Amino acid sequence: MTDIVIHGIDNCDQVRKARSWLKDHGLPYRFHDFRKDGLTEAMLQRWLSHVPWDALLNRRGLTWRRLTPAERDAIVDQASATDLMLREPTIIKRPVLEAGDRLLVGFSDPLYQGLLPA
Repeated sequence: MTDIVIHGIDNCDQVRKARSWLKDHGLPYRFHDFRKDGLTEAMLQRWLSHVPWDALLNRRGLTWRRLTPAERDAIVDQASATDLMLREPTIIKRPVLEAGDRLLVGFSDPLYQGLLPA
């Protein structure tokens, strides 16, 4: 089985659900907490090679709502979104799961079912 890494923050409900799902299905994983372990540009660029920037940007969360209207309006492309995500990692949609060359953003049971060996 490929190494699985879950990225997010410890107190996020979706991250907890994803971690619980992996544990319940016997899939070992490592947890990377944005707040404690940081977020590097290399990690973000690797993710952006799999998904578009707007799929990573969480426009529903508290971090987004705390931005001023001018700050929100300034997010218009991958470069501006990358700068924001590096500055405010909690604005990234969670969890981000890496499993080999696969990347999943968010959590749902059907999405994670694809991780199980056939």
